[in-house]
Amino acid sequence: MPALLRQLAGLGGCTHPIRLDGHRTEYAVDTRTGEIGNVLHRLDSSSLPSGHLLVRCNNRRTTRCAACAEVYRRDTFHLITSGLRGGKGVPERVAAHPRVFATFTTPSFGPVHNRPTGPAGSVRRCRCGALHDQDDPALGTALDPDTYDYEAAVLWNAHAGPLWRRFSIYLRREVAKRAGLTQRAFREYARVSFAKVAEYQKRGAVHFHAVIRIDGPEGGDTPPPAWATAELLTDAIRAAATAARVDGPVIDGRAHTFAFGRQLDVRTIRSADFDGGKELTERAVAAYIAKYATKGAETATGALDRPLRFLAELAQLDISDHARRLIRTAWTLGARKNLEHLRLRAWAHMLGFRGHFSTKSRRYSTTLGALRDARAEYRRAQALEAAETDPNTTLVLAHWIYAGTGLTDAEAWLAETLEPAPGTEGEPDRA
Repeated sequence: MPALLRQLAGLGGCTHPIRLDGHRTEYAVDTRTGEIGNVLHRLDSSSLPSGHLLVRCNNRRTTRCAACAEVYRRDTFHLITSGLRGGKGVPERVAAHPRVFATFTTPSFGPVHNRPTGPAGSVRRCRCGALHDQDDPALGTALDPDTYDYEAAVLWNAHAGPLWRRFSIYLRREVAKRAGLTQRAFREYARVSFAKVAEYQKRGAVHFHAVIRIDGPEGGDTPPPAWATAELLTDAIRAAATAARVDGPVIDGRAHTFAFGRQLDVRTIRSADFDGGKELTERAVAAYIAKYATKGAETATGALDRPLRFLAELAQLDISDHARRLIRTAWTLGARKNLEHLRLRAWAHMLGFRGHFSTKSRRYSTTLGALRDARAEYRRAQALEAAETDPNTTLVLAHWIYAGTGLTDAEAWLAETLEPAPGTEGEPDRA
């Protein structure tokens, strides 16, 4: 029992670990001759308390694994923060570069239940006449499902990623235009970097939050030119967002074209200690973006957090009628030959959206992979130190095969008795 508890504690709270069968063997190596010597250490899955090697699932969804999603959220927080104030291999001078936080909204597909705000943040009645609570499940659902444009809503989600790519191209053009440069010449003076996340609104439509920054020609390592200001960047963003368009499919004689909604919020990011924290701070932006990196359609609309195998499964699921119609529409559209490239059936549980939830330009900051590698390297160094082994004089041979996912009932019961790891709740730490 104590040994099994120690193995479960090593998962850091993961509730759906991957089970592996196999072995790992470390051999001593003679550095002079290269000859392989004695076995230093051997790990066999059959000798472990659970009968398998248990590895974290690393799922980013809160509804699937809260512990692994928390690690993903913290990594996203540090990825965004390092691009705002330096660190993790990014120079601190980026904090002086022009930076804005922008929210790109979605067009309307029909009236929905909402909580409109009035003066001083007061909440007004919905069009239906009700004063909805913040947790009212009716929020985001269609006032009249029969007239709501479910087809356009699903296709918008499917084309949101290409629309962002089109916007990023236009943004560079607009910044260059305001600097009086051609696009070719612009690359010699400056570079536009960004990091963004996709967020589902309660109505099931995706919109984007992004940090956008102007750097010098080599990215964050070089200062931006004197003409690069937050005001110029803001103006260019508004022009590019207005101009960006993506042509969608023609369905039953109806041509679809997709663009961002009319509401566009662009705010300058100030330093973390500007005006006593009253302005939009770096830390607030990073925490806000990281929060949405672990949420999908299931969090906002009560939809699904895994793919459907058959449409008949919908009848047995406890989801809202609005989410059900969005999923059904995606499934129906996915049967069309001219829409095969959108893979709508595979992504019906995501209401048609198949893009990455968090993306960034190459020069914005570090990467999630680099953060994971640094964490793994730290753990390897700890293990080697504990074993008093020199990594330069050992040979490691390992073979693992997939044996399943999740915990047994007894393991799950034991895991619930473990206290959460320090710092797994609340705002991401500053480490």
